[in-house]
Amino acid sequence: MEKNEKWSETAWKAAEPIYKAILELPFIKQLTDGTLDSGIFERYIRQDSLYINVYSKVLADIASRLPVTEMTEAFLGFALEGTAAERSLHSQFIEAQATGMSPACRFYTTVLQAQSLSPVEVEAAAVLPCFWVYLKVGLEIAAKADESNPYHEWIAMYSQPEFAKSTERAIAICDALAERGTDEIRKRMTDIFVECTRLEWLFWHSAYIDLKWEI
Repeated sequence: MEKNEKWSETAWKAAEPIYKAILELPFIKQLTDGTLDSGIFERYIRQDSLYINVYSKVLADIASRLPVTEMTEAFLGFALEGTAAERSLHSQFIEAQATGMSPACRFYTTVLQAQSLSPVEVEAAAVLPCFWVYLKVGLEIAAKADESNPYHEWIAMYSQPEFAKSTERAIAICDALAERGTDEIRKRMTDIFVECTRLEWLFWHSAYIDLKWEI
């Protein structure tokens, strides 16, 4: 990390090549122009619903471990209000969840849950890509798509000012935690941020190719 550089700046630089690869995914490109097959999108939403069930619990766990009341309140808000909004969005596209997790969903959620055994700084950094990557992807798509896009509601969800504010708050909390931490903690935060950004790529890619358990 360069002198006077925030942890989040260092982390984003490390993960940026993965983010650029995300923008090149067929899933994202076709979501942007509205040509994504509805079956693929529904497959993604069903897995995302299962993911959110775990993600909300991880957010609550982070809230219980944070050292400052204001940070705890913020993460509780993410766990309750943010995930409720996402569940409402899911209900617009599907009537029922998938019955089981795909390999990608299982992998991602297991990685997140495992961070409960790590310092809270690392656990907080693990969930940050789900904020930051989604916001940047949402804004990127929103700049190119219009209201005739069949996935307009999804695009609007992740490009709205409220989501941007939550993301900025999550980034600020991670920066504050990193500032308090050691060089080793900051490195671990960056490593898990990059890994979970890679898992965001995998989640969309696996939905597109219908990656399944073979046994």
